[in-house]
Amino acid sequence: MKFLIIIPTYNEAQNIQKLIPVIFAKLKGVSFSILVVDDSSTDGTVDIVKGLNYENVHILSRPSKQGLATAYIQGMKYGIKEGFDAFIEFDADFSHDPEYLPLMTEYLSEHDVVIGSRNIKGGGVVGWSFLRNLISKGGSIYSRIVLNCPIKDLTGGFNGWKKEIIEKINLDSIISKGYCFQIEMKYRAYQSKADIIEFPIIFKDRIYGESKMDKSIFLEALFNIIKLKIKMIKAGFNARQN
Repeated sequence: MKFLIIIPTYNEAQNIQKLIPVIFAKLKGVSFSILVVDDSSTDGTVDIVKGLNYENVHILSRPSKQGLATAYIQGMKYGIKEGFDAFIEFDADFSHDPEYLPLMTEYLSEHDVVIGSRNIKGGGVVGWSFLRNLISKGGSIYSRIVLNCPIKDLTGGFNGWKKEIIEKINLDSIISKGYCFQIEMKYRAYQSKADIIEFPIIFKDRIYGESKMDKSIFLEALFNIIKLKIKMIKAGFNARQN
């Protein structure tokens, strides 16, 4: 299988120069490429990536800050066009540990969707405040209840997708922006009868740079879940048929 690791960036110069060499060290023997989707960073992120001079590291430079959802959607469309078999969403700030990448690729060889889960036994979060952790876990529980979806970590961002399930979901039909995107993608995969597996990860808060996440983003996502549920019902996705 050919894997494409998609890494959205905005001002991640301190992290990206360390992250990419570590990924290559962890995935020896695996057929993969990296696509950095950059939203016009002002700190030289793109120049640093180009300076690393890896043959199978590609850059998609966007003219403005367009957000996480469109970064992943454009990255996956690029991957489908270039003939990749599976896609991995990965944060640039080391909050997703590269140690988990070999396991992610192994699981993706056998399943449609693989979720690095903070909310199952063995998973968790390090470095977050009690309030931030509460909002995140509460968001996943709330989303599970509203959407009637059994996935434990609906909001998490370390996910792997087979090309076939991405094509079945239809990226052009995604209605969510921001971090609600992760919830909608998983919910649509579940409704599409995808073979989904969660495995435990420890999520670590970033060391360098500023977080793009705040309480307002989580709260906005919670309100958008209702909108998602209504729109999905209208679109005929309200019940998973067995």
